[in-house]
Amino acid sequence: MTETTCAWAMKHPLERSYHDSEWGVPVYDDQTLFEFLTLEGAQAGLSWITILKKREGYRLAFLNYDLEKLAKLDETDVPNIIENFDIVRHKGKIASVYGNARAAIELQKEFGSLSIALWQFVGDRPVINSWSSMDQVPASTKISKEMSKFLKKKGFKFVGETICYAFMQATGMVNDHLIDCPKYFTNQ
Repeated sequence: MTETTCAWAMKHPLERSYHDSEWGVPVYDDQTLFEFLTLEGAQAGLSWITILKKREGYRLAFLNYDLEKLAKLDETDVPNIIENFDIVRHKGKIASVYGNARAAIELQKEFGSLSIALWQFVGDRPVINSWSSMDQVPASTKISKEMSKFLKKKGFKFVGETICYAFMQATGMVNDHLIDCPKYFTNQ
């Protein structure tokens, strides 16, 4: 990658690696989608690098995002998570993972997969934007507002419109690489 990589990914090697290998690459696997919903919710109010540094802790704490196992847990499991895993120690964010897992399972039953339920918001194909600078990239869009409203109605927590848009960016539902970023063309 050249120095034209999206500016947000230039601050730390971990961000750069994430940008170059994952961010904006379309994801259709339910488990991975749930991981990103969890991570984006955890990131609210924090920097993304904080979450990236704790990503392995999240995988361990949340049973590698196995929905069936997570759905059996509840807020009584939060103290164990806080004490034993390197994650953001926010009780509400931690407890939300269990309820979100139950809600995700219900979406799987209703739609056939979490992927189908979520990708419907972009017509099952990535939205390709054409931003030339980071200040053009929105924090939320009409689509992320619709996704947020839908997920909240289905029982999800920590899925506001900004979180949903960051989730859409991360999972390739939208391509928000800047037009001079080499990844802009590889993620279309």
